[in-house]
Amino acid sequence: MRTFDFAPLYRSVVGFDRLADLLESAATEPASTGYPPYNIERTAENEYRIEVAVAGFRPDELNVEVKENLLTVQGRKTANDEARTYLHRGLAERNFERRFQLADYVVVTDASLADGLLSLSLKRELPEALKPRRIEIGAAKSTLIEGEGSEKAA
Repeated sequence: MRTFDFAPLYRSVVGFDRLADLLESAATEPASTGYPPYNIERTAENEYRIEVAVAGFRPDELNVEVKENLLTVQGRKTANDEARTYLHRGLAERNFERRFQLADYVVVTDASLADGLLSLSLKRELPEALKPRRIEIGAAKSTLIEGEGSEKAA
């Protein structure tokens, strides 16, 4: 795997520290195993849904956490002390951790588990100061200068 040196980028940009950090973390992040599989869906203009396939996990074995624009979904299987003899074992019962980088002002609004899918609803909530505002344009009032209109009246 290649490694990139982003030091020249830091010297030539100001105020883009977060973007540079994202690039650096993406370049150094280890390759993902692909487990568990997931979907990311856009449900409305500012709403999204992430579905993670977590078949076999109970709600108490799952942890969803958001910290500094990083959404982390963890699954920790409890130890099964039963002695079983499997002829074929195709269901994964391994622990996992899946991370999603969230954009600014994106918050997780809901989490639910149904039919082996963990569904996370997300919404971009822009502060009022950042939302576009319509500025009404008023007509300029004309002012009458004394002496101009008095000749016609007389």
